[in-house]
Amino acid sequence: MPLELVTFIVQNLVADPENLGITAQRGDKGLRIEIRCAPDDAGRVIGRGGRIINAIRTLARAAADGRQRVEVQLID
Repeated sequence: MPLELVTFIVQNLVADPENLGITAQRGDKGLRIEIRCAPDDAGRVIGRGGRIINAIRTLARAAADGRQRVEVQLID
């Protein structure tokens, strides 16, 4: 569920959704979601002062419903 939510949000934020890659890896510490996008779109995903990426992280953790730890990373 958190992966689908992050994918939906980020696809609607970026200007070039075809150059977007979102992967999820399960590990000992929980779920790690990695976002890869074009350099021009990175600013849109981060937002002013990091507000958008922090909101995405908060929503992903809420979607996990406390069952697992979720970490969202923007990879340059």
